[in-house]
Amino acid sequence: MMKNITWASSEDTVAILELQKLAYQSEAQLYNDFNIPPLLQTVDELRSDFDCKVFLKTPIGDKIVGSVRGYQAGDTCYIERLIVHPDYQGQGIGTALMEQIELCFGQAQRFELFTGHKSKRNIHLYERLGYRIFKTEEINKTLSFVFMEK
Repeated sequence: MMKNITWASSEDTVAILELQKLAYQSEAQLYNDFNIPPLLQTVDELRSDFDCKVFLKTPIGDKIVGSVRGYQAGDTCYIERLIVHPDYQGQGIGTALMEQIELCFGQAQRFELFTGHKSKRNIHLYERLGYRIFKTEEINKTLSFVFMEK
């Protein structure tokens, strides 16, 4: 499948938020917590992120099936919310988005992201892309964040 990755704009806010809420259902189920920030984020909150973050999207036809965002602080690029529509997972879209967001921040000395400790598929993907766990932080009794860097 061709990975047609382009920059997203604030006009894509609603579509990206809908995809985010769909993509994070599996995470919510994994942790039995449907109050996680990606599911609670509002259109206005997401729209304001466009002012300070780079958003990429993968459209197929007129539908956005993947997205990722990132920003740089100091020498580090922070990558956030890699999302792929459940019907399109396992087809290389997430890998392509990760590679492309890293290229957007070519001047960064390191890349950092985090995921939940039970999110084995995510951790495996990031390790395959060269990320290594450097810190785990307990958020509550059922969730720890695994911080990874490259």
